[in-house]
Order: sequence, then structure tokens, then C-alpha cells
Amino acid sequence: MSKIEKYLEEHHEDMLDSLHTLVSAESPSDQKELVDECGLTLQNIARQLIGGNLEVYKQSKRGDHFKITVGNGTKRVLVCAHFDTVWDEGRLPIKIVDNKFYGPGAIDMKGGIIQSLWAVNALQEENAFPNIELTFLFTSDEELGSQTSQELIEQEAQNSDIVLITEPPVAKTGDLKTARKGVGIYNLEIYGKASHAGNHHEAGHSAVNELAHQIINIEKLTNYDIGTTVNVGVVHGGTKRNVVPDHAEALIDFRVKTVEEADRIVQALESLEPVTNHVEIKVTGELNRPPMVKSKATQELFNKAQEAGKEVGLDIGEKLVGGGSDGNFTAILGVPTLDGLGALGDGPHAEHEHIIIDELPKRAAMFANLLKKI
Repeated sequence: MSKIEKYLEEHHEDMLDSLHTLVSAESPSDQKELVDECGLTLQNIARQLIGGNLEVYKQSKRGDHFKITVGNGTKRVLVCAHFDTVWDEGRLPIKIVDNKFYGPGAIDMKGGIIQSLWAVNALQEENAFPNIELTFLFTSDEELGSQTSQELIEQEAQNSDIVLITEPPVAKTGDLKTARKGVGIYNLEIYGKASHAGNHHEAGHSAVNELAHQIINIEKLTNYDIGTTVNVGVVHGGTKRNVVPDHAEALIDFRVKTVEEADRIVQALESLEPVTNHVEIKVTGELNRPPMVKSKATQELFNKAQEAGKEVGLDIGEKLVGGGSDGNFTAILGVPTLDGLGALGDGPHAEHEHIIIDELPKRAAMFANLLKKI
């Protein structure tokens, strides 16, 4: 066992205390006051563990973003992490059961934040911090699509040589994420004409009927062979059982592996035309996150992580996954980006969200080893 791994094992309980403190500071994305309180808690934890220079980016509607920088080497490494969660305050209790720590944001992604901070703390305490400039960028609105943080993330990435994302690894296997699908979000609205469903049915123009036709065509855009999925996830329409509906709406999600495929789906959705007569349609939305495509440089970065894992007894693999992260924004810029370096567990956005407690020191040691190799 290396000095770094031994140090982290000796501070296992302290790591757990740090995690409990951060998870207890609940941070629902849309509640700025709570998110900012969590941000202050995180700043305090980071100050105690790694010190560094703090810079805060004030926000009017979302929580404030901030970055902390340590080291002054010529190579610049950016660690991206968000501290907002999908959970309403008080919705998910904190508990420890069978070596699992449960709580809001435990795996997505406060566990990864604590793990990486303790990794840097171990490097500093053992006088092994590498010759790099390391910047932690903590953002507050990833779960809402990084609306106010995307530009900041991209700016920091463009000034960096490497980006590390401390989102959780693949559940059960612990594999890292070298590629992610791009994510598109669209709304489709149909406007028809209302009428009495019994007396004047023929005078109405059903928005729901039109929407049904559109859904069938939209779902046909899915192509499993090339990894494209298009999903109509929510549908609204009509007012009363006996009224021909004059309005209907569908919320659409799509996932793609390549930029070319993203362009195809965007073009298809934005060029939709009515199928039935006397109705109007309105399509709004965007490619929210571009595909994170694995590059040769990312492969080389993964190889270093794999070696770092072997040094602590972990056999690390790699995966392409369907979910998006802030790594999508950095990879599209051509900056080598490695994702999934957070805490091992399961259940992001689910009531059984948890991390595996005993894995914290080992995964933190792997992260520390990776920084040394970089």
C-alpha cells in the first residue's frame, strides 16, 4: 500500500464526515438560497482540506459558481463538479445501511467532490503534489442543463490541458466514461380548434389527433443500430372529455453518438409539418449537450487512469453511456476529457441513491495517482 493510499485509509472516517456534512447541506437546483448555503459549506470543506485561491461567480437566479486553484505548474488540469441535486429539501433522508451511504446527491455528485478533495489533501500532506496547476470548478445548475454555467465551463476548459469529471463511474463495474451521447430537448405544441364533441364535432380540429400522428413519426427517428434514441416522454392535451381539444403538447428527448446524427435529428424535428388539416404546430428546443466523442488524447488519458487504478488494486474499464454531463461541453472543444472519476455506487436521481463507503479511500487514491501521472 502506497503512502497516499495508506493516508486515505487512515482518514476513512474523516472522509465520511466530510461527505455527511456536504450531503446534509441540501441543494435543490432551483432554490438559490439553499444552493448558495451548500456552496459556502463546500468552500469551507475545501479550504480546510486543500486551501487554494477562491474565485466566486455571482448569479442572480441560480446558485453562485466558484473555482478553487492549487499548484502552479505549467500543465493546467480542470476538475469539473456540480453541487446541485435533483432532490427537494427533506425529500430523501440520510442513512447508512450495509456499507452504503444514502442521501440526496450522495452519488450525483457530492461523493465524487469529497473523494477528489481528499485525494488532493493526501498529495499535499505527503509532499507528493505534482507539478500542475489544478483548478476545481464547482457549478450550481448542472441538473437544469448548466444554463448559467456552460459558458464558464467552456472558458475554463479552453484554458486547460486536461479536464476531469467527478461524476460517478458506471454502477457495479466502476468503469470510467470516455464517451457520452449528446442530449437534445424539444417541445412540440399543436394548436387546433375547439368545438362541442357531440353537437359540432365536425367543426373542431383536434390538436390531440395531430399530436398522435406526430408522435408516431417522431419515434421512428430512433435507430438502435447507430445508437440514436428519440423519446416522447410527456404528453398533455385537451380540456374536457366532451370538447374537441384545441391544444396539445409533447416533451421530447433524444440521444445521439455523433455530431452528424445530432444534426440529422435537429433538422428532422425543426422541419416538422402538420399531418392533418387546419392545425398549426410549433417546435422549440435545442441540442442541450453535444456528444462527448472519445479522442486519441482521451484514450491516452484513460490509459493513465487504468494504470492508476491498478496501483490500488482496481481493474478499471471504459464505457460509452447515454447520459450527459458537463464533460460533453469540454470534449467538443477538443480538450481531453475523462468522466466517471467520482464515487462508486448506484441510484442517481432515484430513491436508493447511495455510494459504497469502503470504496471511498481506494477511489480517492486512484484519483491522486492519476494526477501524478498527468
